[in-house]
Amino acid sequence: MNDADIIIVGSGMGGATLAAGLAPSGLRILILERGERLADCPQARDPVAIFGQGHFRPAETWLTPDGDQFNPGNYAYVGGNSKFYGAVMMRYRAADFAPVMHMGGMTMGWPFAYDDLAPWYDKAEALYQLRGELGHDPTEPPHAAPYPFPPVPHEPAIADLAGRLRAIGLHPAPLPLAVDLDRWLSRAATPWDAFPDTTGGKRDAETAALAQALRHPNVRLLTGVQVHHLETMGDRVSTVVTSGGRFRAPRVVLAAGAVMTAVILLRSADEAHPTGLANRSDQVGRNFMNHNASALLALSARRNRSVYQKTLQINDWYLSGGPNGEPLGNVQLLGRVSAPILAAQSRLPRPLARLIADHAIDFYVMSEDLPNPESRVSLRGDGIVLDWRRSNLAAHAALVGKLRSALRRAGYPLILTKPFDRRTPSHQCGTARLGHDPATSVTNPYGRCHDHPNLWICDASLLPTSAAVNPSLTIAALALRQANRIREEVAA
Repeated sequence: MNDADIIIVGSGMGGATLAAGLAPSGLRILILERGERLADCPQARDPVAIFGQGHFRPAETWLTPDGDQFNPGNYAYVGGNSKFYGAVMMRYRAADFAPVMHMGGMTMGWPFAYDDLAPWYDKAEALYQLRGELGHDPTEPPHAAPYPFPPVPHEPAIADLAGRLRAIGLHPAPLPLAVDLDRWLSRAATPWDAFPDTTGGKRDAETAALAQALRHPNVRLLTGVQVHHLETMGDRVSTVVTSGGRFRAPRVVLAAGAVMTAVILLRSADEAHPTGLANRSDQVGRNFMNHNASALLALSARRNRSVYQKTLQINDWYLSGGPNGEPLGNVQLLGRVSAPILAAQSRLPRPLARLIADHAIDFYVMSEDLPNPESRVSLRGDGIVLDWRRSNLAAHAALVGKLRSALRRAGYPLILTKPFDRRTPSHQCGTARLGHDPATSVTNPYGRCHDHPNLWICDASLLPTSAAVNPSLTIAALALRQANRIREEVAA
């Protein structure tokens, strides 16, 4: 007897959005989530607890290829990593869907064009109630309609920054954000970037998509259920084996994240599938990507009294800027790096951290990581091994250099930079990429596994390229597109 018509493993951006898209169909949907709901607590707005003590980080460890252990910084809560995200939901640029020559090599492109995903971007922006404004960013792809809500307002120091950037010929633009500013600030005057959403101030996977799905009586969520592996009967997935028992449904969707989805498939190896499920192509776990990213602090004699700060982006070097016109990436503001955060992250003495923080504007500099089959997730016994082969680093260095030079011309004479390392999950993706060819991809362009007609994937694993923007909106758009496809098949 089946426990549901469709089982979704994971309640992050992909799984929750898929559930929201499927809920009106009447299908019995069971969502299995290994984490619990994130409860409000004093630590939720305490920067020392979050950044210094790692209060919310799970006690999970992965392995480097050399066997060293590290904490990956992924979160296991209802809503997944989106509970801590910066609420930035950007569309891939139209050029990102085609093969592109980068300083570090050529990307393969996508099996469909931007225009095929554009209607689903529209629907995802409506679901997440995005705040933004068209007309400022020269790389913004076509939209069928304006953003649902106006942009989050710049604070005075950021409005001044925008004016200075325009004065030197750049095109600063509002960041598209999924945040209810008044609700967020009513809890405490803090940034939202990397702070947990415990009161619904962010439109994350739980508060936007999952909440909508759970309004339907046919949708059920089970928390604290760790999926270990899948069992098959013939070429179909028959059973989801978990810490809470065995579950069955005629359709199963893995939406556990780029690493854990690959891990579940690899752990599901059996006599008929000795290298894991959906892995006839030997692509499961391969092509792992994680944006090349750095924090950059621009200092001046002016005080920065911003609270949240994260409202501006620069894409002047997104489509070109390299020595031969290669793309370099996206620049956006970080959430405000206060003295306690800076002291916790840098180990600077608190007085020096306060002096720097008081006079700095904080940037997140992001460049594309290119797919490489040797950059991969694999298993070593019960351990998860992440062998991240970083790529395109020259482009990232060039982007940091372009920004550094521009900011000095704009009146910020002192620039500090620090790259993020493997302990920072900078938009992990690519381990089960979609495509037309079963020999080079894991799923078809809708996310159905080539090898198993009732197994789907719906998370960042699917992304064949990382582009140089936050992936959350693209994951949500793919999820709504997949939900529509499943509903069409059920109705046929």
